[in-house]
Amino acid sequence: MGNICVHDTISALKRKRNAVILAHYYEPLEIQEIADKVGDSFELAEFSRKIDNPVIIMCGVSFMAETVKILNPDKTVLMPVCGAGCKMADMVTAEDVRRLRKLYPAAAVMCYVNTSAAVKAECDICCTSSSAVKAAKYLKQKQIVFLPDKNLGAYVRAEVPEKEFILWNGFCPVHDCVTEDNLRIAKAEHSKAKVFVHPECKEEVCRLADFCGSTSQIIKKVAESSDEEFIIGTETGVAERLHITEPEKKVFPTRGNMICPDMKKIKIEDIKKSLEYNTFEVNLPDKVIIRACGSLEKMMEACG
Repeated sequence: MGNICVHDTISALKRKRNAVILAHYYEPLEIQEIADKVGDSFELAEFSRKIDNPVIIMCGVSFMAETVKILNPDKTVLMPVCGAGCKMADMVTAEDVRRLRKLYPAAAVMCYVNTSAAVKAECDICCTSSSAVKAAKYLKQKQIVFLPDKNLGAYVRAEVPEKEFILWNGFCPVHDCVTEDNLRIAKAEHSKAKVFVHPECKEEVCRLADFCGSTSQIIKKVAESSDEEFIIGTETGVAERLHITEPEKKVFPTRGNMICPDMKKIKIEDIKKSLEYNTFEVNLPDKVIIRACGSLEKMMEACG
């Protein structure tokens, strides 16, 4: 009964403020259920560009809220909790990018969306896991500095062999912990299952998989597949969603504890408070917004 009352309050507040709620697939199911749009990083960024509502609630982590603000500088962008960050994004700074430019002056600098706005402002092009290959091919430079995820960078390098990649030594703690042994054990337990993993997993893990793709691509692939069993190598939120959307199919994890704690910080009550009290509003310097928007717009151009 309590959640129903909170849902009703949120609906009323949304109408009052003309707000829209966005949520990433890794968010708890109760958050996804009240969102107006659920998607991966690319889908949410693309969707946010078309929003007319003056207020946007971003249920995800800090770099996602910053991305929405960059693409919507005149709108009020709210993140329901303070401190939901991304350990991968914290592995590289704007100063690191400036230093890399001096070391590799002929190279293009390509950053994963899992970076701060300040880092995006220093890069030539941004990318998501679903757009990374297209973004790399779009660049005219033959040499690409890719940051911060060495695993996604290795995946793109294999898909775009005509270019030279310099990879930063960052990673996602959730995906990087998946090993070849994890896959072999899971496959031994579920011999009929197809293996679908995220490109933030290690290069050798991606090679063993039947399919390697972004969060939304994995969900779409499972939905369209005639197979009935799947081993999923990504954050547990994807498996939870598939249990709801594809109840006739069996989904198993590659290993235990595939949970991003930052993605689970937002609760229903936090969204209500955010709409009531304007917490926590995302603000960025105009200079950062303008420069970071350039790298995001180039990503959109690369994807047609």
